[in-house]
Amino acid sequence: MIDPGLDGKVVLITGANNPYGIGAATAKAFAAQGSRVFLHFFRSPEAHPEEEAHRPGPAFYRAQQGKTADGVLEEIRRTGGWAEAWECDLSDPANIPRLFDRVEEAFGPVDILVNNAASWQGDTFLPDGDTFISTESYERNFAVNARAVALMMAEFARRFVRRKGNWGRIVNVSTDGASAFPGEVSYGASKHAMESYSRAAAIELGPHGITVNVVAPGPVQTGYITPEMEKSLSARIPLRRVGRPEDVADAIVFLASEQARWITGQLLYVDGGSVMPL
Repeated sequence: MIDPGLDGKVVLITGANNPYGIGAATAKAFAAQGSRVFLHFFRSPEAHPEEEAHRPGPAFYRAQQGKTADGVLEEIRRTGGWAEAWECDLSDPANIPRLFDRVEEAFGPVDILVNNAASWQGDTFLPDGDTFISTESYERNFAVNARAVALMMAEFARRFVRRKGNWGRIVNVSTDGASAFPGEVSYGASKHAMESYSRAAAIELGPHGITVNVVAPGPVQTGYITPEMEKSLSARIPLRRVGRPEDVADAIVFLASEQARWITGQLLYVDGGSVMPL
């Protein structure tokens, strides 16, 4: 029997309120291993929980993003797991140490950090549309997807070293389109920057016993993929289906487990074979 060594570990997962999302699936996966999970979430102004939508698509996705983490907490607690949550905007750097304080008050020091939260605003270099790249679109994407991830890792490391920790895990969630993302150029670039931060952190924090890895999902059904889109996307994926949140959650749990103890600085594509780098 494989023991991932996660029982009793304290896990902080950002962006975990969407019940159909990667963050929620990851929280449930860690809880099933006996970990104590703390869910961060933030309901953006564009989220509309009151929207009526009964099939996946933009309206359905916005409704899920507008929910609190209560549903995820209840599901974990119902099965005997430990879970708490707090809402804050990670684009405000002052909230990052406050978030770690909340986790420590609930469960103790963070052992595993999963940076899943993301901000999105589509933009392009083509000047003939209404999504032409701007200072606003750049800052909207980079504030959470790159800067907040860097500051979260720094806060984790600062507290870890101060308490003389010797076992730590960081897993960051990117996208398999980070190298170039037409139509979402700042989103892709912000994730690419996050990948660079992750590799640097792996080098610098390795001597302290912290591994840092990245998962890069392809199209995952978190509520935004319409049935028509799903059919079209599936035809281009070698495994012939879009991803499920659990597919990514299982990869994250693996990278945090004892079985991945000598893996760091790596980028793992979790996309059904859509991207196969040399």
